[in-house]
Amino acid sequence: MRVRWGLLVCLGLLASCDSGPAAPTPTPPQGEVEPAATPAPDAAVDAKADAELPVEERAAALAKTFIVLDGHIDVPWRLEKSSKDGVLGEDVGAATEAGDFDLPRARAGGLDAPFMSIYVSPDFEMNGADAVAERLISMVEGIVTAHPKDFALAPTVQSVRDNFAAGKISLPMGMENGAPLMGKLENVARFHERGIRYITLAHSKDNHISDSSYDKRHTHKGLSKFGKSVVAEMNRVGVMVDVSHISDDAFWQVIELSEVPVIASHSSCRHFTPDFDRNMSDEMIRALAKAGGVIQINFGSDFLDGGVRAGRKKHDAELKAYLKDEHLDPKSDEGKAAAGAYDVDHQSPRATVSNVADHVMHVIELVGVEHVGLGSDFDGVGDSLPKGLGSVADYPNLFAELLRRGVSEDDLEKIASGNVLRVWSAVEAYAATPGG
Repeated sequence: MRVRWGLLVCLGLLASCDSGPAAPTPTPPQGEVEPAATPAPDAAVDAKADAELPVEERAAALAKTFIVLDGHIDVPWRLEKSSKDGVLGEDVGAATEAGDFDLPRARAGGLDAPFMSIYVSPDFEMNGADAVAERLISMVEGIVTAHPKDFALAPTVQSVRDNFAAGKISLPMGMENGAPLMGKLENVARFHERGIRYITLAHSKDNHISDSSYDKRHTHKGLSKFGKSVVAEMNRVGVMVDVSHISDDAFWQVIELSEVPVIASHSSCRHFTPDFDRNMSDEMIRALAKAGGVIQINFGSDFLDGGVRAGRKKHDAELKAYLKDEHLDPKSDEGKAAAGAYDVDHQSPRATVSNVADHVMHVIELVGVEHVGLGSDFDGVGDSLPKGLGSVADYPNLFAELLRRGVSEDDLEKIASGNVLRVWSAVEAYAATPGG
């Protein structure tokens, strides 16, 4: 693999050290975490200094002490689906009944930098995908415009740190599915200019860039010729390459081609789900780590446990048969109501926060703590979220579980954001290098 990421990582870290004001560290909460704004720095204390707190309170305090970054949250597509005549159906700057993300819950969970997923369906492949992406990017910008005291755009690592110091939640953006490139290499720079900082090369179907892990056609046997040029252009411009969703062949080609570390923004470990190619094998995780990259663990139950995954498949098949027997269209209001009633009595199995911790610990044991992060897929995995991680308010539950398993506070900070910020810094540094 032709990489020069080691020096770039160092450059990125050196740059981040001279980052202006230190991030605020809020007073450790007593009891339930309230969805309050981040306290001013002069009112803050160092939560790391108080190891005497019960583990749950300690975890909640740590979530407010360091930057918490999530690699993949599907808020824009959720809002797109709820919109009517261009008017959003929800305001995530206030408490919402639907979905997994809103401002009060983000504050409660200590979330500081959720990557907003600019998801474009494979249905738009070479058919207006760029326009869909532009609309969703504008939607994220609109959230910031509507709530400037709470949210801010974040095109750089430094802006994430500055926003954190100012008590604002950063909204960096990643494009899920490279379809909006529309076969034009110049669109990599176009969407970088619009704020996109990673691109997931494909989604659930092979596209003009890469094969998908879900698609059995294997159209390109990995990356297309254009896709290979896209990887180089992303390196040059400063956009992280996201290997989530792509086929194994495409993954290995990305690892060979990329000059900088790459991320898997929302994937988990195939070790626990042997029949699920969407997750990453141990061999792939080792290669990702050797190249300096990070796997960000997906919270969806189907990603976490093979037995739970099988149980959910069985449940879905039984529900489908039930609706068929009742002559109900699952897409109709009557069908949806019947499905909801069925689920009350026949609950689909779900994983737990412990399962998520299993994946984090597996990566740590396999390649070290420097190569794992968080990529929840909140608002993207429906009712499959694990018990104990039902929304963005619940990151402290995972942190508490990791602390119980012996993860140090310094290592927890790496998992929460430090590892991904390191990769992002390396990508920025490479793009800023003459001839990079």
